[in-house]
Amino acid sequence: MPRTSEPKLISGNANMPLAKAIARRMSLHRGVNVGLVDARVERFNDGEIFVEVFENVRGEDMFIIQPTSNPANDNLMELLIMADALRRSSAARVTAVLPYFGYARQDRRTKARTPITAKMVANMLVGTGIERVLTMDLHAAQIQGFFDIPVDNLYASPVFALDIANAFKDRMDELMIVSPDVGGVARARELAKRLNAPLAIVDKRREKAGEVAEMTVIGNVTDKICLIVDDICDTAGTLCKAAEVLLENGAKEVHSYISHGVMSGPAVDRVTKSVMKSLVITDSIQPTEEIKKAANIRIVPTAPIFAQAILNIWNGTSVSSLFEANTLGPIYDGMYAAEYATR
Repeated sequence: MPRTSEPKLISGNANMPLAKAIARRMSLHRGVNVGLVDARVERFNDGEIFVEVFENVRGEDMFIIQPTSNPANDNLMELLIMADALRRSSAARVTAVLPYFGYARQDRRTKARTPITAKMVANMLVGTGIERVLTMDLHAAQIQGFFDIPVDNLYASPVFALDIANAFKDRMDELMIVSPDVGGVARARELAKRLNAPLAIVDKRREKAGEVAEMTVIGNVTDKICLIVDDICDTAGTLCKAAEVLLENGAKEVHSYISHGVMSGPAVDRVTKSVMKSLVITDSIQPTEEIKKAANIRIVPTAPIFAQAILNIWNGTSVSSLFEANTLGPIYDGMYAAEYATR
């Protein structure tokens, strides 16, 4: 049932610019001022996290905007403590908005005596009183099954499709969507279908974690503009190597579209010096100044889709409708005014 009061947003320190942008977008959609609930999320001298909410939240539908990105443990604890504070303050419902769900890469046991940390984190979130999760591009779709509460998993690919249609509008026939590994084929195929573009795969063999021994291109990329699609870019080593291999196999240009720009360690330097023409990431993780200054890295905003998803959850309407271009396009009207009509 639609609620009579406005949805209430609160944010930790993980990505305050995104939280404020979501609030601004919701204000535009609602025609009323939607701000972040006044609260403080601070640390004692020993690093212990303290949360205090200054506004009355009794009976309110609360949305905590907090990606669990670097520092993952601190941001996760902030989320858990905020959820506990809201539950103890008699909030009607607490929804965790996780633009980036950390620990998602640990979704299975790859070796003996290793944890399934994504499941453990899911248990922690549910145990704290969170009743719903809204996230984007989980590393593996089956992570939704780790939760015993509703999970809405948004996709960056519809937004990327709008961006690609705008950036390559005169060269759409030359595009080739590329999955950087076999595990990401479903994600790449979905985007390829939206763009009516062919699909190629870079098959990689690892000797050990973080090091790629060999790469093979499956598909003919000769004279194609290759768009590598993946969910996470961490150190960018594999991504830059894949770009080199594609060019060696005859690709005309290589660009990359990545949902979550973790960009740790030497990632920005590698991308800047790589053969890639551009790397497009979302702002699900707060970009550093180094990322913002990089000439070949571009950031696509996620505030419009998250704002609309929050409103749809709040008023009980469809979230999956945001996967369609004719619904999502008008939300990004200021950025991609003409392209969504045909995508």
